[in-house]
Amino acid sequence: MNQRVGMISLGCAKNQVNAEQMLYLLREAGFEILPDVQDADLVIINTCGFIDSAKSEAIDHILAMGELKAAGVIGKILVTGCLSQRYQDEILQEMPEVDGVLGTGSYGDIVSVAQKLLAGEQVSLFGDIDAPVDEVGRVLTTPEYYAYLKIAEGCDNRCSYCVIPSLRGKFRSRTMDDCLYEARMLAEDGVKELIVVAQDTSRYGIDNYGKRMLPELLRELCKIEKLHWVRVHYLYPDEMTDELIEVIASEPKIVKYIDIPIQHVNDKILKLMNRRGTRQEMDVLFQKLRQRIPGVVIRTSLICGLPGEGEAEFEELCSWLKEHKLERVGAFAFSPEEGTAAARMEYPPEEVATHRAEIVAELQSRIMDQFYEAQLDKTLEVLCEGYDDENDCYFGRTYMDSPDIDGRVLFTAERTVRVGSFVNVVVTDVRDGDLIAEEVEE
Repeated sequence: MNQRVGMISLGCAKNQVNAEQMLYLLREAGFEILPDVQDADLVIINTCGFIDSAKSEAIDHILAMGELKAAGVIGKILVTGCLSQRYQDEILQEMPEVDGVLGTGSYGDIVSVAQKLLAGEQVSLFGDIDAPVDEVGRVLTTPEYYAYLKIAEGCDNRCSYCVIPSLRGKFRSRTMDDCLYEARMLAEDGVKELIVVAQDTSRYGIDNYGKRMLPELLRELCKIEKLHWVRVHYLYPDEMTDELIEVIASEPKIVKYIDIPIQHVNDKILKLMNRRGTRQEMDVLFQKLRQRIPGVVIRTSLICGLPGEGEAEFEELCSWLKEHKLERVGAFAFSPEEGTAAARMEYPPEEVATHRAEIVAELQSRIMDQFYEAQLDKTLEVLCEGYDDENDCYFGRTYMDSPDIDGRVLFTAERTVRVGSFVNVVVTDVRDGDLIAEEVEE
């Protein structure tokens, strides 16, 4: 009987790709991959360790698996990912239920590590986080119609609040040939929407080719016949060249949805964060995006309560949001992470940061209400993702919605709509943050 493995993957899409690669290596080695952790001989918890809330989530999962292990429901527990990389010694010392830890530079060793754990050994393995990116197959954990394409690993942006470079290493691009080969294989397997990710996608290729190659990569991805949508995440504002904007604007397969994490707009805070660029440069960029990409939906993430943020700086951020009316905004309270420069600076109390994040969320909800009202009577293309029994209708996403992040469309149809297919709908109502629609008859 094959030994059975269950996987819990937490955190970002980039981490999810690593989980899928580990599953592929284990499956190829003869392990049975279970749909959940029940009756697993080995449970792998692929963790995020970026901020306090992510660490707490990971620890909660480890403790929950520990209870299942004590009850005899599961066997060994292996912790991988950013939390294990960050706390290499502490996890085994402080969490006796854990049998092994594996760092972010050692995903390729998952088979030998699993074998050692199941043979009764305790394992602690941490490879070179700056090593070239391994080219490994994947067992997709997303629905078959969409997948993430990770085009680079690591990060060279030494933002003062961020620990990612110390967990994931320096920025390393995959070759274009490797990225395109994987994208073609995914398309052949039924993927219709490809979501391009990295810590900083806009920097892609600068290490391998001596120049930014994302525009060229995107053009080549759009030539893959079976791909219908190409979505790009995590573009840094100072890296948004005219060439990149032109490619996004002109390629029909690239959805007009741009994820640009700006974090703040006040020049003093941007400098303290070690972010490149100024508010004025951001203003020019966002104006250019609106002019050159009709219908563009812009997503960003913001941090409230950063070092240097007083009432005036926070008010500037709120005023900027009211002016630019970005369609998608995620607001987070500043989390002082040990080992970062920002943690050693003076910053507002936690309750102030949390309250400010709530103010931004409330402000953004009003902007979103206006945006959704503007969609009434429009015809939109929707990727069908399933049937909602409670509402007795189908549900899906438009180009304006990235999976697991944004909203959805609830729509009716006079025919059976296949999951993973695209349909045109007309928006008839807005309800609790969802668009309500009905299929347009051919």
